[in-house]
Amino acid sequence: MEMKQEHPPCETKTSETLYKIGMFAAMNHVTVKTLRFYEEQGLLLPAYIQPENGYRYYTLSQMAVIHQITALKTAGFTLEEIARINSGADEEAVLLKKKAELLEKISDLTRQIAVVDSYLSRKKIGLSNPVLIKTIPETTVAAMKARIESYDCLFDDMPKMGKLMEKAGCICALPEYCFTNYLEPGYKDEDILVELCESVEEAREETGRLYFRTLPEIQAACIFHKGSYRTLSESYETVLKYIEENGYEIAGEIRESYIDGIWNKDDES
Repeated sequence: MEMKQEHPPCETKTSETLYKIGMFAAMNHVTVKTLRFYEEQGLLLPAYIQPENGYRYYTLSQMAVIHQITALKTAGFTLEEIARINSGADEEAVLLKKKAELLEKISDLTRQIAVVDSYLSRKKIGLSNPVLIKTIPETTVAAMKARIESYDCLFDDMPKMGKLMEKAGCICALPEYCFTNYLEPGYKDEDILVELCESVEEAREETGRLYFRTLPEIQAACIFHKGSYRTLSESYETVLKYIEENGYEIAGEIRESYIDGIWNKDDES
């Protein structure tokens, strides 16, 4: 078909359409206040400011900028981080850093959920004895090994160790840290190999069965047990379940640190 009507050539647009700040805010589902704040922060400047009245105008191409700002805010970026990206920072490096931060937050939240789940899984919910991961600092201890017939023998061996420490001139560290290391795996009712430890300011010369060693810093799953010695197994069960469910592995001896006991309490409860 032959076109008989002549058409004038299409005009080339030399500039984009300008939109007032209110219209541009509505188009992008943000407030005028937000756009003014972005302008103050240097994140999104108006394409044109009318000199006579200060009216702000924006263009359609600037929608990509505000879309990026919104997306990055949703991903957890701060306005300072977004400004760095907009000013030419290495985008991949910034994104990888943010990803690492978010993964760390997920890890923290997962640990928090595990604590809540440990309570929910019990028949009777109580909030007095959570399992916590703590950093136990390096410490120098006075120590004494003993193979005891039963756990009651601990109360005979501890005073013996105290006398040896006095003889060696030991000064106990503050805060006081007295604990028992169980040196053999598994639970035993008798013939138990233990290491009695007391944190001291500095090592002294070995005296009789008393010796000194420095224990490195460790990460420990800890629980606070209050009440009878007979119910210690319940606290151990809670700790071991927490370790298993959260992907940890036991990497050292079990420590029992004593705060109160039959030596200074009349009521075991």
